[in-house]
Amino acid sequence: MPKKRSKLQNQSELIAVRSLIGAIGALPLETSMRFGKALGKYIGSRFPKLQKTARRNLEIALPELSEAEKTRIVRGTFESLGRHLAFVSHFKRFQHQDFKNLIELVGREENFDPEYARGKGVLFFTGHFGSWEVYNLLAPAFGIGMNILVRRIDNVLVENYIETLRTRFGSVTLDKTKSARKMFRVLENGELLGMMADLNVQEKEGIFVDFFGTPASTTTSIAKLALKTGASVMPAFAVWDDAKGKYVIYLEPPIEYEKTGNAEEDIRKLTQSVTDVVEKFVRRYPEQWLWIHKRWNTRPKGEPELY
Repeated sequence: MPKKRSKLQNQSELIAVRSLIGAIGALPLETSMRFGKALGKYIGSRFPKLQKTARRNLEIALPELSEAEKTRIVRGTFESLGRHLAFVSHFKRFQHQDFKNLIELVGREENFDPEYARGKGVLFFTGHFGSWEVYNLLAPAFGIGMNILVRRIDNVLVENYIETLRTRFGSVTLDKTKSARKMFRVLENGELLGMMADLNVQEKEGIFVDFFGTPASTTTSIAKLALKTGASVMPAFAVWDDAKGKYVIYLEPPIEYEKTGNAEEDIRKLTQSVTDVVEKFVRRYPEQWLWIHKRWNTRPKGEPELY
């Protein structure tokens, strides 16, 4: 149960969040993105514990890297977070006609359109990569309703403010702690659902699958939803492209899966396949992933802690 919060604490945090987002969002977008990148780099230098976690993750996942390469990736992680904040700060200023200049969709016609036409729903999965909030812009980009699974912020005032940014263009957010039936209905109705696939979960909430050669406790929700509804499971990753000056969303071919009658094994295989795609993108663009998260925190019984 979350700790009870005072009204003063909630209001103070809201003022801080609105002030930060308002100040960054008041700048032209290109300037905001540069400022956000610099801000992220500065914040990273002020939080050595987060840097330590990122370096430990790199030791686990990519032990072959030199110290210079690790430093570059850790710095890139914070710069990516700052750029992400700057982009979100402009949500309140974006207009529908701006989307073609703001984001680029790769793989819609060949990957998304045929799967959506099946009428069984499309379950997008992604990670804390590039700008994960960009998926709240997919509703107008697709011209189709988009449902996003989120963890509500403990501060209800901040949550309500962020909610207005996320849903401004028609996306619907679903509380991950209260929306099990709703998620099934969304897919059974042939709609779109977006979920995260890259966070550590408690052992009772997931299973261990291989991630960079080390068992990682991973949510089974994506696999269970797909196997129950027959929805398409489609990778969707937003990558910042410096040359284009925009986020490019890669919609990859759907993951193939089947129901064999062995539910436990079917869930494991699909969860591993999802995690393999996350790893592929992290390897391809390592500086844009959230290395500051303790991805391998939950360990199989009998194994030593990694942090």
